[in-house]
Formats: sequence, structure tokens, C-alpha cells
Amino acid sequence: MNRIKQKLQEDKKILSIYFSAGYPNLNDTLQIIQDLEKNGVDMIEIGLPFSDPLADGPTIQASSTKALQNGMTTQILFDQLKDIRESVSIPLVIMGYFNPMLQYGVENFCKKCAEIGIDGLIIPDLPVDVYAEQYKATFDKYGLINVFLITPQTSDERIRFIDSVSSGFIYMVSSASVTGSQSGFGSTQEDYFKRIADMNLKNPQIIGFGINNAETFNQATQYAKGAIIGSAFITHLKDNGTGKIDTFVKAIR
Repeated sequence: MNRIKQKLQEDKKILSIYFSAGYPNLNDTLQIIQDLEKNGVDMIEIGLPFSDPLADGPTIQASSTKALQNGMTTQILFDQLKDIRESVSIPLVIMGYFNPMLQYGVENFCKKCAEIGIDGLIIPDLPVDVYAEQYKATFDKYGLINVFLITPQTSDERIRFIDSVSSGFIYMVSSASVTGSQSGFGSTQEDYFKRIADMNLKNPQIIGFGINNAETFNQATQYAKGAIIGSAFITHLKDNGTGKIDTFVKAIR
């Protein structure tokens, strides 16, 4: 069974951490992943840097830019991760934009992910309709879960279509904004969390955008299976390098 599906079956709230591969230094990727698992993180989203990251706020954009300046490429990331399953067992997801995957070749990209032991992909700019028609068969062939995003503006009809095409979890964006642009959740967001929970979708939801401490993690996971932290962890890496990852994770739960 896919590691994401296995993890989602565990009786616990999922803590997923995002970081940009190749940041703060080109060859930090492997150590960061190992340290996150060692300190109890349940799932890791590895950001594949791209020059035009539409959904990302200034913090993640800056880390992506720095990673590209460091020399990070799709092939270098695959080379860095080639032996990752010798030391890491939790689910690993690559989050990136479609252009680099298209340039690499979608089938080649999926095949490489499967060889390495990547469990899923998050591609914010790949519409679910296009995926279902053109790429789902390829993802299925290589055992990869594709994770789709929903926002407070996504219609119920669209959410149910996404749910029907999905086979892992749904990435629930907490608000109609970019990453790292808010702190805390108000009643509008809580109403949205409740509304989605009441839809009884077949795929669990994991909430991202705006999770940055224990309080927001606990708020989000009242209504969802887990939460994703990105910008706050990038800021931690900026301030501390790859040190004190244990301190960061322990502060969340």
C-alpha cells in the first residue's frame, strides 16, 4: 500500500512539513528530511523550486529563488534522493509546478519518483480536469498519489469531483491567499473547515496555509486529519540553518 494511505489510516493527527529542496544550501535536502523524520514529523513535502511559484508567498518564494541560485534542478533533486529509502520511511511528496515536470517528461518524472520511493505529487497549477483526462493513468501506473488543492471559493460540485478523482488526501487551503500571509484562524475559516468536514468526503483533508505554531495546528486539526507547515519552517531554516529542527517540531506538538 502507498505510504500516504498507510499514514492516513493511523489514529493520529498528521503533521506535514514543507521545505524547498536545496535551501538553505544545495546539499541540505537529505539531512533536513532525515532530521524531520527523526523528530516525529509524519509526512514531508519537498518543494521543487520554480522561478514563477504562483501559490507561494514571499517566504517560500525567497527560499525557492535561493535554491535555484544554489543550483537546484529536477535532476539534482532526484540524484540527492536516490537512496532516501535506505534511511527514511515516512511518506514523501514532491510539491512543484507543472512546467519543470513537463520539461522533464511527465512519464519520465513519474517513473523516477517511483524508483526513488516518492509517494505523491502536489502540482498547484495542474487542473484536475486535465489531470483526469491526460495524466491520471500515468500516475496510477507508477503508484503515485496526486493531491489537489481546494479553497474557500471552490464550489461543492468541484470539491466532489476532486474527491472522486483523488486517492489520498485533499489539500485544504485555509484561505484565498498565498502561503505565509496570515496568522491564526477566525470564524470565517472555522466555518469553512466545518463545512468541508460535514461534506463527508471519501478522502481525508489536510489543511495548509497559515499553520505556524501549536495553536494553529490544533485549531486546524480539530476539523481535519492533519496540517501542513511551510513558511514557518522555512523561516526557522533561514534563522537557524539546519540546526534546532528538534526544537521547531517539539514546539508544534
